[in-house]
Amino acid sequence: MNPKISDFGMARIFTQESDINTKRIVGTYGYMSPEYAMEGIFSFESDVYAFGVLLLEIISGRKNNTAEGPLNLVGHAWELWKQGHALDLLDPTLIESFIQNEVLRCIHVGLLCVEECAADRPNISEMIPMLNSEIATFPLPRRPAFYRGKKLVEEYDSFIDNEIHSVNGLTISNIGGR
Repeated sequence: MNPKISDFGMARIFTQESDINTKRIVGTYGYMSPEYAMEGIFSFESDVYAFGVLLLEIISGRKNNTAEGPLNLVGHAWELWKQGHALDLLDPTLIESFIQNEVLRCIHVGLLCVEECAADRPNISEMIPMLNSEIATFPLPRRPAFYRGKKLVEEYDSFIDNEIHSVNGLTISNIGGR
């Protein structure tokens, strides 16, 4: 794997203001926070989002854009967390040598870092004690950004399979790059 470490610390490139609205989006897809990717608003919480994605990638041994069915890695981690099977995310090569509480804590922190709302993500000074402490308690993660629930994905796939593009006789053209 080649993690995109260059995406971390991008907040330093911008001024010391808390939220910057950029006119040009730069970075690696899959590591960009939703507020930056969609609105050009960059902050330290954007770096936290990218860190959370990398943390989940390290634990799972998979890239974020590697689909587990219709879900990306973040969505897959969220589904496993909700079902109480978070350890199923673990890279199979680590099965012999992992410490369960540490892995669960890393998954928990990773999911906190990729929450949809930037204000709900921990900042770096909150995250370090979370990762280091065995007795710290922290909030439960909420739905991550760029997450499409399985039901929505299944409905979309069913819609596409049925080839129904319009109910009123109009057609839809999908435009793709070359």
